[in-house]
Amino acid sequence: MNRLQSELNRLYLPPSQAGAETDAQPATLIDPTDRVRAMVLELARPPSWEAMSKVWQGVQAELDLPAPAIAVSGTDGLQLWFSLAEPISTDRAHAFLERLRIRYLADVESGRVGLMPATNASALHPELHARLIPARQEPTGNWSAFLAPDLVPIFADSPWLDIPPNEEGQATLLRGMEVTKQAAFESAFDKLVLVTHASPVTAAAARAGDPHAQVRPASATSAATTPAASSTPATATASSSEDAKRFLLQVMNDDTVVLALRIEAAKALL
Repeated sequence: MNRLQSELNRLYLPPSQAGAETDAQPATLIDPTDRVRAMVLELARPPSWEAMSKVWQGVQAELDLPAPAIAVSGTDGLQLWFSLAEPISTDRAHAFLERLRIRYLADVESGRVGLMPATNASALHPELHARLIPARQEPTGNWSAFLAPDLVPIFADSPWLDIPPNEEGQATLLRGMEVTKQAAFESAFDKLVLVTHASPVTAAAARAGDPHAQVRPASATSAATTPAASSTPATATASSSEDAKRFLLQVMNDDTVVLALRIEAAKALL
């Protein structure tokens, strides 16, 4: 087993598949009990590192997860590869990726975002998960490969390699990748559940670091803003109204806030 295969085993292959890569029997990312250690998020048609970098940076800064590996698909997409210490079900893996999409790529057309494993991926349908990298892609003959973060912009318009990547170089890139411990994954999943169930404005406030922001379920927020449920006196001070307007303007004009939340802030102002 060479260094690259060792790193792929360490990061992505379930225990039952470790060392299974041969010409006759390629290793798959799904074990016989339909569990995975690898989760892959892809952005394609067209790829965009500007958008994908929000995910790459967000999972580290906001969710306290190790940096996922970055890859070109060999066809038309950029990918982020997440590694888990313990296998989880394909359904839970897909749910995590879907919450990442909602959190960081809400303003991107969903058809451009690939979540692997797919919802119905299984050991019987390993083709519904990603293919191990590096790999030659048919019919173009181009290659998928892992990339160093500073090289990603070079491949933004052509997410492939014309020749096979150097195996030692790929192994060196992966050697710096950390595996996500189970407790860290569960904590991140819970944070995503909380944020994706929050109202757009309160979620934006929390993301902007507003110390007075409260993340509430969207249903509770909707009820609180209807005339029947409102308990705010008609004599509310003008200063509180102006503070709210200033905050909404800040959210609307903040380029670091996802577009969907900025639109909601603009609607609230109107």
